[in-house]
Amino acid sequence: MVDRLLDRSRLVQAGIAAAVLGSVFLSLLPLGGVPGRPGPDAVLCLLAATVMRRPDLVPAPMVAILVFLEDLLTMRPPGLWAALTLAGTEVLRDRAQSSRDLGFWAEWLLVAIVFAGMFATGRIALGLLMVPQPPIGDIAAEALVTMLFYPLVVLVLRAIFGLRKPASGEVDDRGRRL
Repeated sequence: MVDRLLDRSRLVQAGIAAAVLGSVFLSLLPLGGVPGRPGPDAVLCLLAATVMRRPDLVPAPMVAILVFLEDLLTMRPPGLWAALTLAGTEVLRDRAQSSRDLGFWAEWLLVAIVFAGMFATGRIALGLLMVPQPPIGDIAAEALVTMLFYPLVVLVLRAIFGLRKPASGEVDDRGRRL
């Protein structure tokens, strides 16, 4: 019985990792997008939405490894966005229990504030290190598009993986509080 429970959580983790890697792969394809128009950070949205619903399914090392791999594949400064994403998801993980009873709008606002902090911190860190970076308008547009993309990711997670916020006092198959 325990093996079956472990298999289910490992299966969901593998699905999330596959979705992250699939998103990175799609972002690397030359699909003829409009140059200069920023797209949403789907990986960030996916990880944040999963952490807000089931923090136990996305451990911190998994977040760090997946986003560091994304950093390497997309030629971003290695480790900076991985560290920011890890810090952002940990902030959300700490707030997931207390925001359980809040509505979706409050959750979306919390996630948007964390995203804005991550994008701003990344911009400041690159500026302090004097790394060439895109104009601030592009960074702000990417942050805004990512914030607006979050509800769609939540909807897809609910439809495909069945991930939802657990009710207060709900327990998993092992009897642990969610």
